[in-house]
Amino acid sequence: MEKTPFAFGKIVSTHAFTNREKEAEKLTRNLLGGIHTMLISPRRWGKSSLVEKVILDINKEEKGCKTVILDLFRASNEKAFLEIFAQEVIKASSPKWQEWVVGGSAFFKKLVPRLSFGADPSADFSLSFDWQDLKKNSDEVLHLPETIAQKKKVKFIVCLDEFQNLAAFPEFIAFEKKLRACWQCHKNVSYCLYGSKRHMMVDIFNNPSKPFYRFGDVMLLGKIETQKWVSFICKGFERTGKYIAEDVAVQIPRIMKNHSWYVQQLAHYTWTLTRRKATLAALDAALNELLRTNSPHYQAQAENINQTQLGLLKAVAKGMTQLTGADVMTEYSLGTPRNVSKNKTILFNRDMIDENNGKYEFADPAFEIWFKMQYFNQPYNKLMVND
Repeated sequence: MEKTPFAFGKIVSTHAFTNREKEAEKLTRNLLGGIHTMLISPRRWGKSSLVEKVILDINKEEKGCKTVILDLFRASNEKAFLEIFAQEVIKASSPKWQEWVVGGSAFFKKLVPRLSFGADPSADFSLSFDWQDLKKNSDEVLHLPETIAQKKKVKFIVCLDEFQNLAAFPEFIAFEKKLRACWQCHKNVSYCLYGSKRHMMVDIFNNPSKPFYRFGDVMLLGKIETQKWVSFICKGFERTGKYIAEDVAVQIPRIMKNHSWYVQQLAHYTWTLTRRKATLAALDAALNELLRTNSPHYQAQAENINQTQLGLLKAVAKGMTQLTGADVMTEYSLGTPRNVSKNKTILFNRDMIDENNGKYEFADPAFEIWFKMQYFNQPYNKLMVND
């Protein structure tokens, strides 16, 4: 079966990566120039794909630069983070596992790492420390990229995905201060910090009371323009021997409000349902498939909020802007102005709604379509495609 030209649900850094030239150029320039960079955007807008694309290109072009991408989703506490951090930095320091053994001891003065190798040492390597020693000497791990960079006379780029997960660690406030204190001293290391919880990331990097305030350059990742999506979609169909007219292709980013994940997903389903030439009927069927596939997740989201929060979503779905107006609060059972304020914060923090130029909107365009179908009996297909 022919491979789809569209991708979602995974990091996209090659054929399905599209139209982030300016962002990629700026991020590359920052990281090679020693500028720490924080990427902030809503979930599924392509942060991880952008970082991986940039790092792949740097690895091809810059032989004197060592890079590591670390997903903090698997770091459940400070000890796990420090061990994973040390392990991945050491692995990135050399392509030869034999050098990891030597480096595992040479790079530390006070800590004694325990190294473990499997049948394939290059693929199955782990590192651990005694927790009591690690607590007293965690600075050695946090300074590890700079230590290696100085010894090997190279530059290091460390990319940390899901950075906001560290906020769940016990005693995170003290640990956050320690991270900043160590990393701000590094001369040969650039850090790229990003994550899927936009509101938490904003608070970490834009709050003057937090240690990482003004740590580096904050990049706010915007949406890809409609016309760039249209060009990408048309070329994807053409490359695989199929055809989609521009007036059909433009419906895909329009329906999904240029949301990267969903544009790729809807384009994929439309491509799958097309033998030769894509039609609006195929797009209708693709949208139905997308909603059906994601429906269990949307149902769970709706069930995990209380009735006043549900009422607030209904008001947003109907385009209400004065959410604390007496008539709006009565019609949608929103409770008091204090309830409205509290529930807005909760829905913002869950990335369910956004505020744009004083107007509230759903953060997830496909969830919005599903929500209107469920609670207002609004049809998904003809209304969305032909309005």
